[in-house]
Amino acid sequence: MSELTFEQMLEGSLKTIRTGDIVQGTVIGVKPDEIILNIGYKSDGILTKNEYTNEAIVDLTTVVKQGDTMESKVLKVNDGEGQVLLTYKRLAADRGNKRIEEAFNNKEVLTANVSQVLDGGLSVLIDEVKIFIPASLVSDTYEKDLTKYAGKEIQFVISEYNPKRRRYIGDRRQLLSAERAEMQRKLFEVIKVGDVVEGVVKNITDFGAFIDIGGADGLLHISEMSWGRVENPRKVFKVGATVRSFIKDINGNKIALSLKFDDANPWKDAESVYAVGEIVTGRVARMTDFGAFIELEPGVDALLHVSQIAKEHVEKPADILKVGEEVTAMVVDFNETDKKISLSIKAMLPPDESDENDAEYDEDVASVNIDDVIAGQETEEE
Repeated sequence: MSELTFEQMLEGSLKTIRTGDIVQGTVIGVKPDEIILNIGYKSDGILTKNEYTNEAIVDLTTVVKQGDTMESKVLKVNDGEGQVLLTYKRLAADRGNKRIEEAFNNKEVLTANVSQVLDGGLSVLIDEVKIFIPASLVSDTYEKDLTKYAGKEIQFVISEYNPKRRRYIGDRRQLLSAERAEMQRKLFEVIKVGDVVEGVVKNITDFGAFIDIGGADGLLHISEMSWGRVENPRKVFKVGATVRSFIKDINGNKIALSLKFDDANPWKDAESVYAVGEIVTGRVARMTDFGAFIELEPGVDALLHVSQIAKEHVEKPADILKVGEEVTAMVVDFNETDKKISLSIKAMLPPDESDENDAEYDEDVASVNIDDVIAGQETEEE
């Protein structure tokens, strides 16, 4: 009986491997794009970067070190150079498929980092399995720019699981919607009309701004943005800005907000500031054929009737005045109840020059309903 050579005995002590086997190995060398493993076979195992992960950019020296142990799957027993070609990502993907299937069936919430921001959504990896989260399922509000999610950890559920087509769809929106619904429920249990709240501007339209007050959006209508006149909400507010307001009304799940705090009401001390006989200065805010509205301060407008603009006959205010022009006049009527102030430039003239027109002024002004004028003008502007 012939004796075995040392080489034959050594080879006999090594395990036999086949393509598809799962092997345990120890890292004996690592480069940025390659890992070398001792897998207890006559040849070392080679694990390339492409077979380690689906991540686009990775330096293998940052993820494993010499002496680490890891499992991998045999792709080829001989890669043509006498080495065993291994894969880690395919082994992880096999396990990941099972993990995702279980999560899908159990409606489990998964957590992962965003690996890629794509044109139509986000891509995340769960055990080397790519899951796509469409842009419409990323948030409970429309988001044009998704780049802020790059590399961030997010939570989601699997809404579609199709291993045959390798189609795995994640949904983050339903989690946010459920969370917001719970916040809204708790919010409506405690808020009441008159409460001062702080929120973040979420959206701005021509008629107002929607403000998130922590679980629900409140509408700050353009008419409630200031005691004065606001022409364009976008010039006053920016999305993301913090706003302190108070709840003016609650109707079902609709919340109306206001910035017209009572302590800032310009009519609060108006009776003494704009008493009859006072000489005041203001800016022409808008005009009609029969008069000009003078803004004395934000929220306080007064009517300068066409008959009181000059001692001579004026056909229409635009013939003499222009919007934005500063005007000085006398207060000839103050009505605190209806919040109406009437002005006259002619009343500041010497009596002999203005007396003859007093009757004309009284008759003309008495025939004008300022509220109707303002309402009519606002209707035209809208």
